[in-house]
Amino acid sequence: MLHHLISTEINPQRAMQWSRWLWCILAAVWLVLSFAMKSVKRSETIRERIQHIAPLLVAFWLLFNQPRYWQWLNLRLLPNAPIFWRAGVAITAAGVAISIWARLSLGSNWSGMVTLKDNHELIRTGLYSRIRHPIYTGILLAFVGTASIQGELRCLVGFAILLITLHFKAKREEGFLDQEFGPNFAEHFSRTGMFLPKLTQP
Repeated sequence: MLHHLISTEINPQRAMQWSRWLWCILAAVWLVLSFAMKSVKRSETIRERIQHIAPLLVAFWLLFNQPRYWQWLNLRLLPNAPIFWRAGVAITAAGVAISIWARLSLGSNWSGMVTLKDNHELIRTGLYSRIRHPIYTGILLAFVGTASIQGELRCLVGFAILLITLHFKAKREEGFLDQEFGPNFAEHFSRTGMFLPKLTQP
């Protein structure tokens, strides 16, 4: 796909079309894999789930839509140039790939909401050997890629909302894991970063 992108003419509309397809691939993988999950032992409340779903919807709405009544959000921050369109698609593809890789590593332990599963496993291999939440890392990276194509202030605002929301969701997940795995999770926590690899090891 990236070879085709490099070898063909590109414009912002085509770049966004590629980007949307990449996000659709991610959503399709999530849907297919959601049919093979362990039963839930403990879950966050509906109110807690809304606390991260609502801002996520706002973040992605800002990414893909130009507000009609807050025109200042449509201020262009990046040049409307092919280098940003191509780089944006490539970064989006990398982020989607990272998220899918991390999702496959979790297997049936994954859930769209904060949960603990029956016979839950603490995954510490692959990307999880360096990062505690690589799915979120991939989503954030893909968001940056698509935002680079759009190049407007609304995308930066959306990214800030996404980052804050995923941070709080990740902290809630870590609370669950700490209670379930105790010292094992504490040791894992000390060796990994939340969204990026930890630079120094204990």
